Amino acid sequence: MKITLLVVGKTEDKYLIEGIDKYLKRLKHYINFSLLVIPDVKNTKNLTEAQQKSKEAELILKQISNLDTVILMDEKGKKYTSVLFSNYLNKQMIGSVQHLIFVIGGPYGFDESVYQRATGSMSLSDMTFSHQMVRLFFVEQLYRAFSILKGEPYHHE
Repeated sequence: MKITLLVVGKTEDKYLIEGIDKYLKRLKHYINFSLLVIPDVKNTKNLTEAQQKSKEAELILKQISNLDTVILMDEKGKKYTSVLFSNYLNKQMIGSVQHLIFVIGGPYGFDESVYQRATGSMSLSDMTFSHQMVRLFFVEQLYRAFSILKGEPYHHE
């Protein structure tokens, strides 16, 4: 199985980039993982919120094939504990999912067309975090999930 984290806009803060890189290196030992960055939509000051979401949707959907399993990172999505998330990933691998794509959208969330294409959605917390921080939290949780599956001592219950 391959896992991709698809994000809108580049990560800007150095401390977040360093943290993300730390977990990207660790993940290489477990899974074929990639971070795919879609450029921010240009001239957003001239666009309504709906227009911006629509333009982002076009860019997101271009990166997804019909065979991909797509999970949106969304505040209204399903919440998992770290152990339950590891179980979810294990089920996807056992179920022969070829490519699992997690998507972090732009500042206004997702256009309806992206929701229509998605297989499901997931929330990391009831709290709101910047989209930049969610990238780090997600890759850390992904690493944690694989360490749980391998029985390694990173996660403590």
